[in-house]
Amino acid sequence: MAPKSSATSKAVAAKKAVVKGVHGTKVTKVRTSTTFHRPNTLRLPRTPKYQRKSIAHAPRLDQYKVIVGPHSNESTMKKLEESNTIVFIVDIKANKRHIKDAFKSLYNVDVSKVTTLITPTGQKKAYIRLESESDVLDVANRVGFI
Repeated sequence: MAPKSSATSKAVAAKKAVVKGVHGTKVTKVRTSTTFHRPNTLRLPRTPKYQRKSIAHAPRLDQYKVIVGPHSNESTMKKLEESNTIVFIVDIKANKRHIKDAFKSLYNVDVSKVTTLITPTGQKKAYIRLESESDVLDVANRVGFI
């Protein structure tokens, strides 16, 4: 018997592949997790044909919307004189950072601390403590508090 050439061995392999098929053995994947997670596929960014809004809306909470107005009664006057604190009614959605920035930009005063509470009537009160070097009576006069 003559040694097989590479051409005949390739031909025999091709014949076997045609007769039996190349996918003769099935490989099963062993799953170790109890949950099934979809694979991460390609997610293209949106490319709209036209804008859905003509212009962007104005900021919902700018400095003029954050601070509604001063709150004055006997207890706020006492806080004004004793603890360098001024009391304002503010927007219910404003947080302490919003209040501090709005007060700083409107009245050019450094704020030390902001404490907030929501009253039983549904308004939000902000106790704004000013830095020790700023005169609270001068600020209250500028605001129209006194």
